[in-house]
Amino acid sequence: MQIDIWSEEFGAATDAPILLIMGSMSQGILWPDEFVGRLTAGGRRVIRYDHRDTGRSGTVDFAAHPYTWEDIKDDVLRVMDAHGLESAHLVCHSAGGLLGQLIAVERPERVRTLTVIGSSPLGGGEGMVIMRALMGQPQPEGSLPEPAPEFTAFFRELIAAPPPQDRRERIEVMIAEQRVLHGTALPFDEDAARRLQERIYDRARDLDAVANHRLAAAARPDFEPVGVLGRIKAPTLVIEGTHEPAKPGHGALIAKEIPGARLLMIDGMGHTLPPEVHEELATAVLAHTAG
Repeated sequence: MQIDIWSEEFGAATDAPILLIMGSMSQGILWPDEFVGRLTAGGRRVIRYDHRDTGRSGTVDFAAHPYTWEDIKDDVLRVMDAHGLESAHLVCHSAGGLLGQLIAVERPERVRTLTVIGSSPLGGGEGMVIMRALMGQPQPEGSLPEPAPEFTAFFRELIAAPPPQDRRERIEVMIAEQRVLHGTALPFDEDAARRLQERIYDRARDLDAVANHRLAAAARPDFEPVGVLGRIKAPTLVIEGTHEPAKPGHGALIAKEIPGARLLMIDGMGHTLPPEVHEELATAVLAHTAG
């Protein structure tokens, strides 16, 4: 089944292309306009898009038309094809980093450089680590570091709570989630968060369809190959915030496995991309994609 994917691009068509890949269940507009603007001002052609079942991209009845994360990964290549890109600099956030790592392994000719932000190492079993933490189960020896206590407590409460009944309640929950992901170091701008979450709510074809990403992960739990990061040849920059609540310490593990990868820790950053980090983040990405 063919799925329509919404995308938009900024900057000159002759500039070096950066494809922004957002995380699971997340719309492309979570790449902040101000961050995108800094990249285009630095001479980059920037493309962001909505994953299937998010935002303005197509949604499906999963029972009738199931898919896996393999299909979500292939959507990345479809976006590149649609914009006429044989290769691009991939800049990825959270689960988008898993997609970027896998594409760099499988299709190295399509990846000029790889930047991974707030992500986990491919094949590390991050989903099971979070699941065990939410269920209060012990982590086996050698597991990835588990989420911060405030992350686990919030999502345990969210899972147990009744679903929101209307737009106002839904947006309040979305703001609360953004607050937790933001981390504890930098001030949280609730007014800006409300504007963002209202935009996310209002532009979604079907906000509930994002849950299909979880079903896609369950449909093929072996999606992530193990022990392949050493095959990545693309110059790699790994970025993590010092107050990462969801995947603390995972960035160092990625950088350790990918030959020549560089790790950048951004002071105060959590799992979101607030204005306070845009300059440092964009400067790092522009430098990494300058070759």
